[in-house]
Amino acid sequence: MTIERIFISREPGGAQQECASIRVERDAGIVGDRHFGRNDWAGQNLTLVEAEEIERFCAETQRPADLSITRRNVVTRGVRLNDLVGKTFTLGSATLRGIETCEPCGDLGRALSSDAMPAAAVVKRWIGRGGLRAAVIASGEVATGARIAVVD
Repeated sequence: MTIERIFISREPGGAQQECASIRVERDAGIVGDRHFGRNDWAGQNLTLVEAEEIERFCAETQRPADLSITRRNVVTRGVRLNDLVGKTFTLGSATLRGIETCEPCGDLGRALSSDAMPAAAVVKRWIGRGGLRAAVIASGEVATGARIAVVD
């Protein structure tokens, strides 16, 4: 259970920036990310998605594998993120709490749509596979290659 890739976006709708490491702050999220310090909804601090789900989608839609396409912050490998809802876990030296599944929205549908798969079909395809929303409950550093460990 490891961190495969990390992405931030400094402004809403802005370009994804890949990072080798990030700093996360309790109740605020990722330093430098567009959602830092915002608490409009639970789990807004940080989003995660499984690399395996992205790769499966790319294979199904015959597009090049691109782990940034979902615009989630942290791409994991070897962990079933839906199982972390309601659980406390470490991500690098930070501690997080899984809040809820990160279900797909219309923006994701439109971004990943194609002639072969319209936006509504993309959204339907990602239901239950869109990742996890998490709250940072103890600040720390998160880097690619770091392990994910369930605390409870």
